[in-house]
Amino acid sequence: MSTITRPGPVPGGRAGTGLSLRASSPRWGEKAVVGWLLLCAAFSVLVTVGIVLSLVPPTVEFFRRVAPWDFFSTDFWAPTNAGNPGFGVLRLVVGTLNVTFWALLIAIPAGLGAAIYLSEYASSRSRRVLKPVLEVLEGVPTVAYGFFAMTFVTPLLREFWPTFLPRKLGEPPGIFSAASAGLVMGVMIIPTVASISQDAMSAVPSGLRQAAYGLGSTRMQVATRVVVPAALSGIVASFVLGISRAIGETMIVLLAAGASANLTFWPNDSVLTMTTFIARTSTGDIGHGTTTYYTIFAVGALLFVMTFVMNMISIALVRRFRETYE
Repeated sequence: MSTITRPGPVPGGRAGTGLSLRASSPRWGEKAVVGWLLLCAAFSVLVTVGIVLSLVPPTVEFFRRVAPWDFFSTDFWAPTNAGNPGFGVLRLVVGTLNVTFWALLIAIPAGLGAAIYLSEYASSRSRRVLKPVLEVLEGVPTVAYGFFAMTFVTPLLREFWPTFLPRKLGEPPGIFSAASAGLVMGVMIIPTVASISQDAMSAVPSGLRQAAYGLGSTRMQVATRVVVPAALSGIVASFVLGISRAIGETMIVLLAAGASANLTFWPNDSVLTMTTFIARTSTGDIGHGTTTYYTIFAVGALLFVMTFVMNMISIALVRRFRETYE
């Protein structure tokens, strides 16, 4: 009569199974790769901490000289006026939101449409050609976009502006305008929205598509009612990333939007954005230790907080709408 002998427990293995996931010999190469990845992650965290630490002391010094109420609630902006200075950042925030709004008005529908086409309609050969061409736009230097806005888009807007529109909206823009900067910035953001959204749509299991087709759905219904909702977390992340990039963009608004701190949401007005103020003022013409000098850091800190909040919202939305497939 034969006897079956069960193996005894192995150190490091699962209790009762006798199996071990521990390597029989140390894998030094794998440990070195894990250590390198840990260093990379720690470096990115340290850079973020360094940025915060470089902004906090000058910002605190600014608020020792200027009341937070005057900074956040007033709209009188004249930080370089020695006789009657004003530090109400509201005009810069409105100018930034003005340009960002017109940029997103172009980038979100165009980027999402391009992503749906690449994911659901384009053949694999067309996708291999069109996607790299689209992503080339992302690599164009922003200063080139700024000159494009100033020398091509602005004259075009002045020539073909819809003057039949009522009141202020019917006035052609001047040399500098929020519309010119916003339109070109929207073109710059299209690849970001399109590429990330298309990657999210491609990750949707094909079984969902096949099930919808099996129920008699058209391609448009599959794209808009199955794929887009299933990839919503990635699509939202691409939108928020595009918004963060539009808020932080400098060169396009520096060249095309002007430097007039107008409190307006009209697209045909010149505006002064937060990044434009920082870039124009940080030229070495202002004295170190003056209130104007510390204003740069206060505006930069506010810009950092705005983009940080946008990223927190993005993470919350991604976790809220994330779909997990097994």
